[in-house]
Amino acid sequence: MPHLGTSPTNLWTVSDRTVDLVRPVIPPRRLTISARPQDVILDLNRTALLILDMQNDFCDPEGWFASKGVDIRPIQAVIPVLNRLLPVLRSLHIPILWINWGNRPDRLNLSPSLLHAGNPNGAGLGYGDRAPSGRGEILRQDSWGSEITAALQVEPSDIQVYKYRFSGFWDNELDSILRNLGITTLLYGGINLDRCLFATLQDGSFLGYDSLLIQDAAATVSPQYVSDAIVFLIHQIYGFTTQSEAFLEALHP
Repeated sequence: MPHLGTSPTNLWTVSDRTVDLVRPVIPPRRLTISARPQDVILDLNRTALLILDMQNDFCDPEGWFASKGVDIRPIQAVIPVLNRLLPVLRSLHIPILWINWGNRPDRLNLSPSLLHAGNPNGAGLGYGDRAPSGRGEILRQDSWGSEITAALQVEPSDIQVYKYRFSGFWDNELDSILRNLGITTLLYGGINLDRCLFATLQDGSFLGYDSLLIQDAAATVSPQYVSDAIVFLIHQIYGFTTQSEAFLEALHP
């Protein structure tokens, strides 16, 4: 009988006379990972990786951050870590979701408070302004600055979701996609740990998702004490942290 649905875990089976609402039951694939503050056991069938903001305007030497004098070396340091992880996760059929900042061209989805965060005194260049690189507007959807850096391996099977807030869960379709995929556990990587990544992790926790930060696959351009505080808060309130090698070793003990 025909199926209706875009996810193997969220399907109806239909006929002329009957609609079967019972979703397929997929046995769990349990994986034990060394983590803090406790080790965790997760179900690979219900796990996805969210990668935040690994975009040209943040990661590239010609991007917005670098044009402001920001040292982007901490950002670039997570690229090889992600490139080691991504092929392994794809081979396990774990969804990869790229959560990227992408303004409307007219910036009508950006409030004054967001614009202030990117351009505090109004005299600089912020979200949607003409980029110093000459490659369109800063972080405008479908512009060079909003594209995932070419240093990362992106596959057609990956999922891209644009955001317009520091949290990746506001005013977009991310939550709907994850629920349709049957995801309950979220791995986190990307940038900036103390900004968009942490805001997304917090909101994911508030929505009931399990949170596991892959610590060496995440970075920020802020001082080290800021990262220390974020990790402390994750351990206290929001979830768990691990390292990429611990994840890979759990798969191949």
